Amino acid sequence: MCAFSSDGLADGLADGLADGLADGSDELEALLSAMAACGADPESPAWRDLARVMDTAARANPSVARLRPPHTAEGQQAEAALRRELAQELHALAVRDAATRQALTEWLHRHPGPPRTPPGSTPSATANVISGNSVLHGPSVQARDIHGSIHFHPPSPTPPPHLPVPRQLPPVTARFIGREADRRALDGVRAQRSPHAPQILVVSGLAGVGKTALVTHWLHENADRFPDGQFYADLGGQTTVGEGGPVSPATVLEAFLVALGAASVPAGIAQRSALWRSMTSGLRLAVLLDSAFTAAQVRPLLLGTPTGLTVVTSRSNLTGLRVEGASVHRLEGLPAESAVELLAVGGGTRVAREPAAAREVVRLCGRLPLAVALASAQLALRPHCSVSTLADSLSRGQGAVDTLRVDGEAVMRTALDMSYAVLPDESRALYRRMGLLPADRHDFSLLNALADDGDGSSETGQAADIAVDVLMESNLLEETGPGTYRFHDLVQAHARRLGEELEDPEGRERTLRRFVDWCLSTAASAEGILTPSHRLPGHDLPAGTVPPTPLDGPEEALAWLDTHRNGLMGAVRHSAQFGWHSSCWRLTDLIWPLFLRLRPSEMWLEAHRLGLEAARRSGSRQGEGRMLTSGAIGLRNAGRYPEAADWYRQALELATADGDTRQQAQAVSGLGHVSLLAHQLDDARVHFEHALRLREAIGYRRGAALSRRRLGETALAGGDLATAAEHLRRAVGELDSLGETYEATRVLALLGHVLNRGEDPDGGVLRLREALARFRAGDARSEHWEARCLEWLGQAAESRGDHAESVRHYEAARDLFRRLSPEDTQRLDARLRQP
Repeated sequence: MCAFSSDGLADGLADGLADGLADGSDELEALLSAMAACGADPESPAWRDLARVMDTAARANPSVARLRPPHTAEGQQAEAALRRELAQELHALAVRDAATRQALTEWLHRHPGPPRTPPGSTPSATANVISGNSVLHGPSVQARDIHGSIHFHPPSPTPPPHLPVPRQLPPVTARFIGREADRRALDGVRAQRSPHAPQILVVSGLAGVGKTALVTHWLHENADRFPDGQFYADLGGQTTVGEGGPVSPATVLEAFLVALGAASVPAGIAQRSALWRSMTSGLRLAVLLDSAFTAAQVRPLLLGTPTGLTVVTSRSNLTGLRVEGASVHRLEGLPAESAVELLAVGGGTRVAREPAAAREVVRLCGRLPLAVALASAQLALRPHCSVSTLADSLSRGQGAVDTLRVDGEAVMRTALDMSYAVLPDESRALYRRMGLLPADRHDFSLLNALADDGDGSSETGQAADIAVDVLMESNLLEETGPGTYRFHDLVQAHARRLGEELEDPEGRERTLRRFVDWCLSTAASAEGILTPSHRLPGHDLPAGTVPPTPLDGPEEALAWLDTHRNGLMGAVRHSAQFGWHSSCWRLTDLIWPLFLRLRPSEMWLEAHRLGLEAARRSGSRQGEGRMLTSGAIGLRNAGRYPEAADWYRQALELATADGDTRQQAQAVSGLGHVSLLAHQLDDARVHFEHALRLREAIGYRRGAALSRRRLGETALAGGDLATAAEHLRRAVGELDSLGETYEATRVLALLGHVLNRGEDPDGGVLRLREALARFRAGDARSEHWEARCLEWLGQAAESRGDHAESVRHYEAARDLFRRLSPEDTQRLDARLRQP
């Protein structure tokens, strides 16, 4: 005797589909029977699962979508017809499409329907059936013949209790501020998902930046898109050695499979991973894997269905997951406004009363939500503590890294210690050495020098490359431009502490010496490109100096000086502090193009005061003269005319004693410029004519042209526009012939301004526009002179009665002057307020 079981029915249909039968009426009827048994509720588990099968089928034949759902208000007959049409479509498509066949087979295993009577037979003719709740007790009497076999069907077993849909995400925090742009970015990544591949999203960032909080909020906001469940696992990727290490994916899989209702969990990780993908196939799930350590830890946990989403948070970028199609979103600190708002949670009205101090606290916390929240908690615990007091506390010692604590533990330091602990030895060493440097930007050529332990190995460059990649992968270092890197502010403090604690004194000195030598070599390269005539004869750098960063042309050279201005000043200060006197004044002298083009007034004065003292201590009279004349220009530009005149007179006395005619002319010209700015025009003209004679006597053509430029400015100040234009025309022609593009462009701008005010306004505007274009790019790039050209073009437009254009130029000039010159900014603000 034989009977049809429900499992046998599903297996039979699956086998028939797998064989690709074109004429499978038995299988079709079995599928139709299973669909009929699903009931009338379109939200039942069976119909929801069948809707996912239809999603799969629709990718092979979009017309299938029109058949859903097979429920209608027109009666059972119409509904049955729709079911039959759907069953026919799915059965026919399963023969041709492997994905549909697999999805349909799995559905039939889960929802097989009632047992089926063998074809061509009826129960009364072929079998005697005792089923349902019928029970035979004791002897049975046969009334007549028994035909066929007898089937005993026990009552259906009680179904197991329905497992709740997994909702494992951590609860959202009570205070979640900002992050609108990041949430939009995650929405954008989600919207770009492929309909055929599982989606993986990695959210990486520094410890304390709020990765878990962001992702948890975002997934809660999108919970309706994942009706089949949300799974969560803390992979413990940042635990320290001795505390268990990262969580095994096998452990996570076991918990996930139990939550899905698996009757048994295989022992091997490969089998568990396969079962995980099978049980989640077609389900709309979100899986959050928190604090992942490596890509290898994540791979066995990935979903295998395009209907699900896996989100991974990590302090590393997990670049290896890109092979699996992962998208990476790097999380930065909070916007300053949001960070101040978070600080006010504990600080209350104190934050509003001290906005500047609040912004400083936020800056010292690196705008990291964890650090800002801890600072906010400190204000809450100390209601009489001012925000300024907290800012002062954070600015001392190791700052927020050591100051912000929970239950006595410096949580930021602990978090960074954990990130440091898992680095390879080479990356740890580079991290410590970088922390010692008084710089906020690092070029790869510098890092290569820091990674060199002096063994002359040809593999040093490769080792440095690998060490940098590891630091970037760990989000301890970020790339700010091609081959240029920076630490986060809190990471910088942590790296400095480790460098001071773990590097021996000899190693610290070697690291800082290489840094200063790199500054010298690259600054010399930039000077040679931007101001070759400024090079001081007889002061070439010694052989064996650290190789410079390659600079390709004037724009790149000036950009390098601008990017590294803080590091260059740090090198000057360090050299002065540790008695490296020659390096101190030489570096100050070499970064002259930075002072000339970008005019950082405070840095200019500080560097030259230190450089002057260093030159005198080193016994270099040439260095002393250069520091006096270059420093006097900075004092003059800062409006400190008496002090500038004193420095020029000291330079003149020194040059006269040494018989240095060129330096004498420089000092005399400087005294003339101070007189010009004080509107002592006769004194100015005498000084400039004296300087011109000295320069012509020694054949110094460039200097002579610059003296003519000053004579032109003096004539302009006296209202003699014709004489001014004559001097300036001659100066610009001479400078152009010498290839002095920057100086020639400055004189061209002055000439345009003079012509606009005098005999040729149109020609003046043309020259000003030409100069403006040069100052914005190329060899003559200068924001200061760009702003001056814009102001003069504004004056030209105003004189023509074009109010709109004049305002446009004035506003553009003011925006540039805001970072260069408060005095010029105030003048333009006043002009713009005029009707």
